[in-house]
Amino acid sequence: MSVIETLELFEQKRPQQLLDMKLDELEVYVQSLGQPKFRGKQIFAWLHQQRVTSVDEMTNLPQKFREQLQEVAAVTTMKEVTRQESVDGTIKWLWELYDGSTIETVLMRHEYGNSVCVSSQVGCRMGCTFCASTLGGLVRHLSGGEIVEQLLNVQRFLDVDNERVSSVVLMGSGEPLENYDAAMKFVDLINDPNGLGIGARHITVSTVGLVPAIRRLADEKRQITLAISLHATRDEIRSAMMPINKAYSIDQLLDACKYYFKQTGRRISFEYALVGGKNDDIEHARELAGLIGHMDCHVNLIPVNYVPERNYTRTPKDQIRAFVNELTRLGVNATVRREKGHDIAAACGQLRAEQGRN
Repeated sequence: MSVIETLELFEQKRPQQLLDMKLDELEVYVQSLGQPKFRGKQIFAWLHQQRVTSVDEMTNLPQKFREQLQEVAAVTTMKEVTRQESVDGTIKWLWELYDGSTIETVLMRHEYGNSVCVSSQVGCRMGCTFCASTLGGLVRHLSGGEIVEQLLNVQRFLDVDNERVSSVVLMGSGEPLENYDAAMKFVDLINDPNGLGIGARHITVSTVGLVPAIRRLADEKRQITLAISLHATRDEIRSAMMPINKAYSIDQLLDACKYYFKQTGRRISFEYALVGGKNDDIEHARELAGLIGHMDCHVNLIPVNYVPERNYTRTPKDQIRAFVNELTRLGVNATVRREKGHDIAAACGQLRAEQGRN
């Protein structure tokens, strides 16, 4: 079955998801059901502030309206399949969606707060050779509400200890900018002060480099953080690691990044996975500085995750130190990502692959 056929079948089976709607959309929706506009704001608050999981809990709605909502709409559409907890406090969930597909969400605890990594697609078709998400290809896009529900599930977990999600990254399974409308709806929903109220500058969207979508995002002038998965300094290396580079070269990608900065004033974050023997020697560090050293940016160096289906090896620690030191010497702001959940299947797509799920 093709991705389009899967999406069409999904839409036929799927009930109206209340989390798919922004506040103004909910207001229109309740009016279509014969209710006054203010009921939309009440429902929005129940969903995002009180984080209820059923219409029955929305006690300030009339009983007959609650019964009507239960017939035509859904609050939750996913259930927990499994959960893995790391010794460092990282937690990874595998969720089953309404159609039986599965996705992953990760909670990472830092000194500065709790960060949640959400998925934007079931699977991925970008084909990056260092990532487990793409092993089974793309099944379908997630709706904005399905992305939001991941975050709400984690926030409910944190509510028990009166903790909050402080930042969110769209870096889980999938390419967010290929599912552009749903990803931006997610951003709008969690940014809404009537809901979770997570500031735009605490939201990061990661992309492999879909140039037209980056330019579209730039023109919208959102204040989110854009993270670019660069991972190589030469087209031949990047094309071998990331097939998207055959469509949009490094030069085209960096031009789009410059345009993004011009339009938004937001510093770009470049993700660079260090792969032993491929992109991790001192010459590569110098080439990287030559490419982006003149830009207002930050480089996040990532020791590559071990994926059983791949044959990549990790760069030795002393070589990682030499790489970051060379970037620093050349004036590039660079840090090595602190690893989280190394003792569990914390890399994108690994838990889903381990479980043999779609």
